[in-house]
Amino acid sequence: MSTTLFEKLGGREGISNIVNDTVENHMNNTAVNARFLPYKSEPEKLDKIKKHTIDFFSMGSGGSANYTGRDMETAHKGMNISPGEYMHTIDDIFAALDKNSIDEAAKKEVLYILWSLKGMIIAK
Repeated sequence: MSTTLFEKLGGREGISNIVNDTVENHMNNTAVNARFLPYKSEPEKLDKIKKHTIDFFSMGSGGSANYTGRDMETAHKGMNISPGEYMHTIDDIFAALDKNSIDEAAKKEVLYILWSLKGMIIAK
């Protein structure tokens, strides 16, 4: 029986840690932090975004979560995210994966997912 990506990422707790670390990385990344710093003054909204992100990656990686957020195009509509910004967010995610000791095989699976989403996120 094969291990799901959800399990490789440490289940819901592991994904929660990765999302929290990623958001912190985004807040400290001058290439993208202008999009994230305003949420510091809106902790309820930031918590909601984190919960949706945790649910999205939990469900998409084989976990039993029920993602109830918007689809990727709708969620990013009007943000006009550039390809460079998207690459910076991927770098931030990979730094979080490294911090949480995620192995190379699982990181490749995450990259595949992130790459598959880029057309739904960039320049929308």
